[in-house]
Amino acid sequence: MPPYGAAPPPPPPPPARRGRGRLLAVLAGVLVVALAAVGLAVVRPGPIAGWLGGGAASPTAEARAAEPDPPAVLAGPDANAPEPTPEGVRAALEPLVRAAALGERVNVSVADVATGQSLYGSGQDTPTVPASVTKLATGVAVLAARGPAYRIPTRAVAGAEPGEVVLVGGGDPTLAVDKNGFYPGAARLDELAAQVRTALGGTAPTRVTVDSTLFTGPKFEPGWDADIPTGGFGAAITALMTDGARRDPETARRTAEETNHAAERVPQPDLTAGRQFAKLLGLSGDAAEAKPGTAPAAPSASANGAPAPGTELGKVESLPLVRLVDIMISESDNVIAETMARQVALAKGKPASFAGGAAATDQVLGELGLPADEISLADGSGLSRTDRISPSFLTDLLTLAGNGSHPELTAIFGGLPVGGWSGTLNDRYQAAVTKAGAGVVRAKTGTLTGVNAISGLVTTADGRLLTFAVLTDQAPPDTLDATRQALDRITSALAGCGCR
Repeated sequence: MPPYGAAPPPPPPPPARRGRGRLLAVLAGVLVVALAAVGLAVVRPGPIAGWLGGGAASPTAEARAAEPDPPAVLAGPDANAPEPTPEGVRAALEPLVRAAALGERVNVSVADVATGQSLYGSGQDTPTVPASVTKLATGVAVLAARGPAYRIPTRAVAGAEPGEVVLVGGGDPTLAVDKNGFYPGAARLDELAAQVRTALGGTAPTRVTVDSTLFTGPKFEPGWDADIPTGGFGAAITALMTDGARRDPETARRTAEETNHAAERVPQPDLTAGRQFAKLLGLSGDAAEAKPGTAPAAPSASANGAPAPGTELGKVESLPLVRLVDIMISESDNVIAETMARQVALAKGKPASFAGGAAATDQVLGELGLPADEISLADGSGLSRTDRISPSFLTDLLTLAGNGSHPELTAIFGGLPVGGWSGTLNDRYQAAVTKAGAGVVRAKTGTLTGVNAISGLVTTADGRLLTFAVLTDQAPPDTLDATRQALDRITSALAGCGCR
């Protein structure tokens, strides 16, 4: 659902801004085409089976005809709407940026999408702890490196011993055991098991070996807070897992809203998946205890009619990458984010680890012409407190994703939550002082203790489309609700004014 076209960039900056020149050349001259290409309205994103797709049979022509059109959430941008002025934006935002609930360090960038003009900046080039706003960078990087249509495979191959089946993880975090998985439409182990039984013919499965060697390095990033591994929002990052490593996916799905998507995770996601697969193959007792190992190399031919070691016995594939990015952005799914960063690493020939994913993400974003000196990552989710991104990097990123020069990047907008309606913004923009942003702010949020951020797009009262980023990483303790409302007041001010 690419909702926006974007625009030419701002005029060339002062020499001190390293790395911006390449971006300016990329963005120029595309506004009219982009605005015409991306459509006139945006529909509601969210965690529903319709936008996950791939899990149900295709509806009949009659059923498709009966389905009503989705309601519009955001009007399309009006290239002829009156332009805000820097003075007008400054007058609207300055009192709000100084709110005590935001703390002592608030860095802000606001730009006009249609002209690329910077309208407001305060510490806009300062790398700041971004929290989950990092997922915008991860999403753009993986869409650029892999493409929106890419699907992550999970394979089963014949092991070295007769009846041994090796389950090979490809890094799909949404893989399900059966139809009751957490992510609707996900690839399923029961379907893979059926393929394996057919491929083995008369050979009975005897054991399952788990090959999760595609991912390397530590399973938890050293910069994560101590409660992340056990707090329900993170998990051990392995190349094989089911349901994002959730212990009880059915309960997690049923209680997702009330728990803010927190759920108990299993300590060894790859071996847990292996045991689940073994049971699906009919193994029990000691035979169902999957062991770690490595898949044999693919054979050149089979011997004696039985699958030779390394022969592929079956394969299932994830939802298209664009849908995984949707879920990652809309629901701020940290486990998906970390696996997306590793897909960037694999695409760029780097180790599929925290360090490899971060380095590859920085590389891809630099290749897109974004200022590499204004981003430094340690992970893909934003859980690490050592991540740094500047607000102006984020506004440049969103402009580049929407300007039409890289059509594959427009998919980043599909999962952006809408103020007062969906995702992590569902219960925000409800107060009288922020209601102007309801339905017209579309943004990614970020939260860690003392860190609050928001970055996205907003349409002004005059119909002008702006991009913004507000990052604060020294918020006062015990003021989360007040800090979020202070952020929402800033974006609502942009929505409610012509700022002229």
